[in-house]
Amino acid sequence: MTSRIRVRRVYDPPEAADGTRVLVDRLWPRGLSKDAALIDSWPKALTPSNELRRWYHDGQGTYEEFRARYDTELAAPEAARALDELRALAAGPAPVTLLTAVKDPEHSHVQALLPHLGA
Repeated sequence: MTSRIRVRRVYDPPEAADGTRVLVDRLWPRGLSKDAALIDSWPKALTPSNELRRWYHDGQGTYEEFRARYDTELAAPEAARALDELRALAAGPAPVTLLTAVKDPEHSHVQALLPHLGA
């Protein structure tokens, strides 16, 4: 399933290869209109909570601790349902692109989310 799930910045121009575009940030990206973003799905239950985001961005913990706390949040019932829906989407015929506004997607919550999707 790895090749069927892509990760891109939401500010990058949409591509035909994106397939279903899923925003995986809790907050809407600054300066981007909803029309220009071409988002198909925005499952906020899959995003780190505001408290966890603030804790991590305030420099209160390591990335490893952030990932552990995020894993705990993803086990909550609403997040688990959203994960199941995203897994089903990724198992379908079209590719899925996870979109984020973070400047460094390789070192973000998206990388912690991917293993939960089998990617």
